[in-house]
Amino acid sequence: MSQHPGNTLFVAARLQRGWHSQSDVADAYECHAAALGEPATITVRQVRRWESPTPGWPNKIARKVLGAMFGGVPLEDLGFVPLRPAQQHLHATPPAAGTGPGRAFREDSVRRRTFLGAALFDASALDHLAAAVTSARRYADQHLVGHLRAALDEAARTDGRTGPRQALPAALGILGAIDEIARDASPAIRRDLMAVGARAAEFTAWLHRDAGAPPHTVTFFHDRAIEWATLNDDGAMHAYVLLRKAQAAERGDAARMRDLAHAAVHGPWTLPPRARAEALQQEARAMALTGTAPDLVACTLDQARDALAQASPAEPATCTGPLCAGYNTDRLMAQSAICHREAGQPERAVSLLRQHLSGGAFAPRDRAFFTAHLAGALAAAGEPDEAAATGLSALQLAAAPHFGQALGELRRTVTVLRPYARRAAVRELRQALTVLPG
Repeated sequence: MSQHPGNTLFVAARLQRGWHSQSDVADAYECHAAALGEPATITVRQVRRWESPTPGWPNKIARKVLGAMFGGVPLEDLGFVPLRPAQQHLHATPPAAGTGPGRAFREDSVRRRTFLGAALFDASALDHLAAAVTSARRYADQHLVGHLRAALDEAARTDGRTGPRQALPAALGILGAIDEIARDASPAIRRDLMAVGARAAEFTAWLHRDAGAPPHTVTFFHDRAIEWATLNDDGAMHAYVLLRKAQAAERGDAARMRDLAHAAVHGPWTLPPRARAEALQQEARAMALTGTAPDLVACTLDQARDALAQASPAEPATCTGPLCAGYNTDRLMAQSAICHREAGQPERAVSLLRQHLSGGAFAPRDRAFFTAHLAGALAAAGEPDEAAATGLSALQLAAAPHFGQALGELRRTVTVLRPYARRAAVRELRQALTVLPG
């Protein structure tokens, strides 16, 4: 039985680099060692030891190779803890009274401030988590599940305030904790953990996408969310992840985008009305990208509005609450404007975006994203100076938190504005994007 969570920092770091299995880590280690001129290899067993609750301190060669693999990240930030000389003889000694797994877990959590976004938890919460992980069958209960939900919602708020890169460590920590605890939890608690896990995996996919991670990393977390939703017999969540996969699809792969959105709407499940409305809107966008006639695109958008009209009143959006609880008319119409832009109707897109951005209440991330699309629609409509000025407004919202999708749309706008590259406003926008830190 698991004693307490393993080295979640190491697991999170290798997942961020696309090494989805311990075998991937061993292969990457061999490649980096060869590049450094070190004839060193490791086994999956060694990787498993590094990901255990007691990873030890790597030897000199391993420290060198790990430094290269993880871009110079300090080994302490990967969960390794060097032993002080006075502690060497205690390395194999069982812990004394009062220094067992629970206390070690708590002290390690407070020290690193990363596992489960530990700043969210008071001392009693950390004690409860430690007890739950030490003996999951006995202690894993709704109290723990509630704390995991709260941690996930706080990670989502962090993303909204400061961007995906600040929220990723907590999200990955939550996933690692659920994966570890669920192995030994009772069936009822395991179901609840998988429900939170599906939400956390989908959110982690979103964060990676917005942070600019490669598509296979995003897909890995989407697939994990679908796995947990399927095991939990949660058809609505399964469909919602298909919608998110459709939203993550590249514009150049519009056929796949349409297939995913269509499956989300028409599969063997029932989406809540607000989620159904967003999925229909996404299908309409894919239809526009694949050259479907504008009147058919408009018909699908009408279906989205009809679905939204059937919904109960909107609620504050959270990561663990009802699916798409905050999806409202302003957001649907802003997304509809994007559909019209994709269908070659930029003037209509400009009109809708101006109307709903001026009157709607959008979170900073959404306002940055839709303002960036407004800049692109203005550029496509032949209004380069206004497009550039609008783009700079979007950049002010997106730059500090590094909202990746908004920045991506601004770069797309600059491409559309190439024929006007000599104009002062266009040049200012291009230069501002060029000097933006990666």
